[in-house]
Amino acid sequence: METNDNQRERGAYIPQELLREICQVNNRLLIGIPRERREEERRLPLTPEAVGMLTDYGHRVLVETGAGLGINYSDNHYSEAGAEIVDTPAAVYQADIILKMLPPLAEEVALMRPRSALFSLVQFNMFTQQAFELMMAKRITALAYELMADQYNHLPVLNVTSEIEGAAAITIASELLSNTQGGKGILLGGIPGVSPTEVVIIGAGNAGTVAARAALALGASVKVFDDDIHKLRIIQQALGRGLFTSTFHPNVLRNAFLSADVVIGAMRYINTRHRYVIAADLVRTMKKGALVIDLRVSQGGCFETTCCLSKEDPAIFERYGVLHYCKLNISNRVARTTSMAYSNILVPTLFSLGDAGSVQGLIKSDNGFRRGVYMYCGKTVNSYVSDHFNLSSNNLDLYLSAF
Repeated sequence: METNDNQRERGAYIPQELLREICQVNNRLLIGIPRERREEERRLPLTPEAVGMLTDYGHRVLVETGAGLGINYSDNHYSEAGAEIVDTPAAVYQADIILKMLPPLAEEVALMRPRSALFSLVQFNMFTQQAFELMMAKRITALAYELMADQYNHLPVLNVTSEIEGAAAITIASELLSNTQGGKGILLGGIPGVSPTEVVIIGAGNAGTVAARAALALGASVKVFDDDIHKLRIIQQALGRGLFTSTFHPNVLRNAFLSADVVIGAMRYINTRHRYVIAADLVRTMKKGALVIDLRVSQGGCFETTCCLSKEDPAIFERYGVLHYCKLNISNRVARTTSMAYSNILVPTLFSLGDAGSVQGLIKSDNGFRRGVYMYCGKTVNSYVSDHFNLSSNNLDLYLSAF
């Protein structure tokens, strides 16, 4: 049996306050969280609780005033968590690490310090060539949340965003099918004596699985299509035999569209070899008053009728008598939940970054973090991103050995 003296020597009885002091790091990060300036963007990468964990660990966090209002957190909430509230974007962009939700505007990049680091989503429909080239000129190191992986080779931010949007899609469908929103007056689900609502989901990934589970729970008849038989097998095992699954067989898909009340586009187009888009002729066969919800507008769209929409195009419109819902980033409907989910992922990453001592150090030691890097000291190092901007992609290993 171990003696009390041995336990004391190993620190078993060290007071909690002292443990907290010991765990603080020598490599303090200076993190900036600016207020998002794009219309309707409410989400934030870190909640006050997450900021409190970072400041307790010894890091400094600058938060631009009013940044948390979209998720119903005031400046006081962040200040009480240890953040320093700054009045101007110029002040927050002087941080070594900038945490944003959306890609930066050109005027935001202009405020950043040369050789600083940027963490954000990399949504191409919001990422301008001007901003990207200015980042290169400032030799910024940039990481995309969607591309970042964990130790299991999963994409945690992309997966949790898909789960939130899949659940939100069923809520949106319920609203738009009701009379109050000008719909056909259909209850999303089923009751005795009335045929259940038919929901078709394109894509058996995380978003499709969550949407299918929610629709089935309401009593809807659900059909899921995907080109990956492995994904179809997984979703069938998870949700049971009451779920209809199929590959993209033309006749089966056409018949499903003919009777569908709701079609949800949930295919994933990030770092994929093939891109499948539902033809406009198939949408044309749907019932009048049916609903199409595209969860992948930010990735180019799942339907021919929703592909390549410009900023001037309406987010909700009717085509062939079918209502289309194509709002960007529908996780903004539950911005606080989304911010909490992002915080759960980013805080451990920032802890690891502090322990590594630098962004370069973590890139070298963490393959999952490294996968998220698309720009290193101004050099493009990810083909998925560089191809969009018609630039060549460089080998990150060469730069890591040189810098």
